[in-house]
Amino acid sequence: MSVVTIERLVKKFKLKVLAGENELQRTVTKPKAHRPGLEFVGYFDFFPMERVQILGRTEITYLHTLSKSERKYRIGNIVKYHPPCFIVTAGQEGLEYLTRYCDEEGIPLLHTQERTSVFIAKLDAFMIKELAQEMCIHGVCVNVSGMGILLRGNSGVGKSETAHTLIRRGHRLIADDIVMLKKLSPQTLLGTHNESNKEFLALRSIGLLNVVRLYGRRAFQEETRIALDIELTKWRENSLYNELEVEQKFTEYMGVRIPHIEIQLQPGRDVAGLIEAAANNWYLRQQGYSPMEEFMSRLELDNN
Repeated sequence: MSVVTIERLVKKFKLKVLAGENELQRTVTKPKAHRPGLEFVGYFDFFPMERVQILGRTEITYLHTLSKSERKYRIGNIVKYHPPCFIVTAGQEGLEYLTRYCDEEGIPLLHTQERTSVFIAKLDAFMIKELAQEMCIHGVCVNVSGMGILLRGNSGVGKSETAHTLIRRGHRLIADDIVMLKKLSPQTLLGTHNESNKEFLALRSIGLLNVVRLYGRRAFQEETRIALDIELTKWRENSLYNELEVEQKFTEYMGVRIPHIEIQLQPGRDVAGLIEAAANNWYLRQQGYSPMEEFMSRLELDNN
């Protein structure tokens, strides 16, 4: 199971540590942050204690209005659950009492100047990616015309060479050989590198290339949402037909269904061009356009 340490959050978002400095190795296992407004007034039926707790202007202003004894009671009700940490947003001050309670319980209390809504959006986006279910596959990941594409196939079939051609045409490499897939939602799959293969592309007979050094920053992208799964296969005689519309097939990764296309290889066939066509055609389909339907409607008009 993926985890994120409080120390990593401190470094990532440049947070100030007000309390619990010796507890920064505590971990977070759930992605979305929580604002404990209802919990401060005594309602704990659905308290997500395993999440980062955000104290915005509303929560802190409420605590400031309480008497010393009432405040101790309200805060005590929450800290006894030992959430991973508290983060106070919007640069709010007068937090000495909160600092004391967090120090006593060994809970990190962190501070940021950012507005609550802005900070929560950034934190949630970061945590969803970091804690996402993930897997690695053998293949190549590229971004073609803004769309993430997985290139798969047997070793030596030409995946990396095809990726190189696409890069030369202005598209971007995400990862070569090992592609990390992260499930962000039941419909969303993110493709990225594994850090060690970042920016590198391995070509048979040539060796290892750093695409950024060769072709500039625009040749590489950190991550991309996967839109198509393309399998490169050897040519098979009499297996391709000139259909008006190819039946849609899918590949499933961690429960996420990705449209699947098979492209057969043959000397002289413009594989990179076919991948570009597949990406652009997928985009048009997402916009509700079907070339087959338009073609059939033209035939009907001609017959009339």
